[in-house]
Amino acid sequence: MGIAVDGSKRGTFVAINVVPLIDVLLVLLVIFMIIQHPQMGLKADIPQQADSPLPTPQPELIVVQVLADGSLKVNQQPVTWDALYEELAQVFRTRADHVAFIRGDGVVEFQVVARVIDIMHSAGITTVGLMTPELEKSR
Repeated sequence: MGIAVDGSKRGTFVAINVVPLIDVLLVLLVIFMIIQHPQMGLKADIPQQADSPLPTPQPELIVVQVLADGSLKVNQQPVTWDALYEELAQVFRTRADHVAFIRGDGVVEFQVVARVIDIMHSAGITTVGLMTPELEKSR
């Protein structure tokens, strides 16, 4: 910073000399460019190959079919009345949605369908839908 005073009555003249400031700035810039900064990175885990084989995908829709002769099928696989609870409990143990459907033949008694619904609820199925042959024809 400099002050120039002359003998006239104009007053004081003040001017800032910025050259030394620029010199200091350039020296600091060079210093920080030359200094080695430690390289810090993030820890990354590389994906590993799975040890166990992938589980077989389960069908999206679970349909319990009640035939006219009183036999049962779960997704076209025959199941006995005694094994129905275990089969449904095993299927819905790993599922997030607990929705299943009952497909009945046209001449099935409601008592049989009500028994299947009761077994489904005790196996942990929260929502049960009914499918009939007439409903499927209308689609």
